[in-house]
Amino acid sequence: MQTNPTTYAAHTFEAGLHDQKPSITFQSEKWESLAEKALPATSFAYVWGSAGRRETDERNRTAFKKWAILPSRLIETNRLPNLKTTLFGQTYDYPVAMAPVGVQKIFHPEGELAAALAAEEEGVTYIVSTASATSMEDIAAVREDGEWYQLYWPSNEHPEITASLVTRAKKAGYKVLVVTLDTYMLGWRPSDLDNGYNPFIRKDNIGVEMGFSDPAYREHFKKKYGKEIEEDMSTAAAEWVHIVFPGSNHSWNDIRHLQELWDGPIVLKGIQTVADAKKCVEYGVQGIVVSNHGGRQQDGGIGSLDVLPEIVDAVGDDLEIIFDSGIRGGADIVKALALGAKMVLLGRPYIYGLSIGGKPGVGHVLRSILGDLSLTLHLSGITDIKKENLNRSVLRRIDC
Repeated sequence: MQTNPTTYAAHTFEAGLHDQKPSITFQSEKWESLAEKALPATSFAYVWGSAGRRETDERNRTAFKKWAILPSRLIETNRLPNLKTTLFGQTYDYPVAMAPVGVQKIFHPEGELAAALAAEEEGVTYIVSTASATSMEDIAAVREDGEWYQLYWPSNEHPEITASLVTRAKKAGYKVLVVTLDTYMLGWRPSDLDNGYNPFIRKDNIGVEMGFSDPAYREHFKKKYGKEIEEDMSTAAAEWVHIVFPGSNHSWNDIRHLQELWDGPIVLKGIQTVADAKKCVEYGVQGIVVSNHGGRQQDGGIGSLDVLPEIVDAVGDDLEIIFDSGIRGGADIVKALALGAKMVLLGRPYIYGLSIGGKPGVGHVLRSILGDLSLTLHLSGITDIKKENLNRSVLRRIDC
């Protein structure tokens, strides 16, 4: 049930009367530096880092500054704007979901379980990554509602492993399959290269849990190497990484195979052009994520928000459109929704919260951003996030 996100601020002010200050700042621009202090250099560089010279990452943020919100006055409003949104026939309390982020145990020992539990408490959708340091079954066990599963798509040489991952997700109760298209190979990330650090190849093997817990992969490894994973874990880790990040891309026709395996909504993540968005309609998927992976995969790219309007204009009546890359606060969410997204994904900020304070840290970030979103809408005279109330008429394009 949706609650008033702004009550978090009220409780904070009440605690302040008793000289109790919040343990984590509400200033979102400071979460990054606090996470840097809390983490080993390798872990922080992994979450902070971007591809190449960070041009794509920087353009993601600059894109939001090109739009300003125009408030309307003397609009009769309720105390709480309606933040509910509907995708794939299901109503969600908030137009915000937690992006699929892998290897979360490098940020906090409780990793994905802490983040998933915080999301559950706040009523926010959690997307489980194939690169999780916790199995999809263990994550599903701490959630009441069916979540979304993100697939790093194994190469066509291993259809049995793709089938196994998708079947596991269905059996565990996941409702939406999010297929990432832009990571068939890890991007050129200087911050990781400087540290000689790949979180998927570690002595503790926490970056390959999804593979090590997969029966089809275990069978593949035993057949190829003549031994169990536990007998040669370093080789097993390298083999798994080669399968899920094979360096070769799929084709559009391969979507048919996924549709045979999965009878629920399929969302393709990584769309940046109208041409590809139209292909998604042609091949019968249900949704897309307009995303450039937070600038982590390809440098020199366009800001994700810059391409959102044209994609919405082209396919908004045919697909559920989700936005990702660059969200840092409530005003960012308002702008993305006004430009036509039905939901946005939040990535780095909640990982910073996890790094700073575990589950409570994630909860703090979520409550802060939802409170910011609610008040930004309310003070702009926007009563709910339906298209008739929140659209491009509330924005003005400006020069940066």
